[in-house]
Amino acid sequence: MNDFIALFRRHHLLIWEMSRRELRDRYVGQVLGSAWVIGHPIFLMILYAVIFNVIFPGKLGDTYELPRDLTTYILAGLIPWLTAQDIMNRATTTISSNRNLVKQIVFPIEILPIKTVLAALPNLIVATLFLILYEIVQSRALPWTYVLIPLVWLALLLHAAAAAYALSGLGVFIRDIKDLVTVFATANLFMTPILLYPGLLPPLGELLLHLNPFSYMVWCFQDVFYFGRIEHPLSWILFCGSAPFLLGFAVTTFSRAKLAFGDRL
Repeated sequence: MNDFIALFRRHHLLIWEMSRRELRDRYVGQVLGSAWVIGHPIFLMILYAVIFNVIFPGKLGDTYELPRDLTTYILAGLIPWLTAQDIMNRATTTISSNRNLVKQIVFPIEILPIKTVLAALPNLIVATLFLILYEIVQSRALPWTYVLIPLVWLALLLHAAAAAYALSGLGVFIRDIKDLVTVFATANLFMTPILLYPGLLPPLGELLLHLNPFSYMVWCFQDVFYFGRIEHPLSWILFCGSAPFLLGFAVTTFSRAKLAFGDRL
């Protein structure tokens, strides 16, 4: 973690510029251009809100156990998952798509996974602001747990950075990793408590949810945005507590593996 922080401080201007350039290049040549940075997450959030409010309306309840509507429950878990999914998908080709930079001895290739993570931050911010506005319209008030948003954001970004380092390194040696991550991302949506409520599942379903590490991320975000209380204390310990250790391990492994990147590219 010390090496990671030092890297960020030393190259923060370069990281910022490359993150900004990645966002710009995603929508280059399109009519709306960079406006899609804001328009894309807003469109997705509106789409899901319409689906679960109009087309498939549902209600979890207005009790202490289930304090808000189904849309808030789903969006609370969907926002971090979409962010993590986007970062993982793009991280698999971060090194291979920048082979010219990787082969330059003076270029710090450790910043490539970081800029992939930071480029996903605008989507996270816009989607979260949409959910906050939706909750204000629905409930006329926000729970105290919203003060924990910076903490869950930080934990999410640290975990995402760890995944980006791991997947970007693997992508150099295993070219199929991109397709494997795509399949996993699609399937994992149905193996987390985003579309499932744990109390309504059979024992096997409960077990699968608790074995899935992404469930703990989703539960933390649902505690903040849906429950309005710390409903899953173990998730907070595991999700927030493990983030710096996983990132430190991923950075160390990446630093050792990068010596072979040039030969494989």
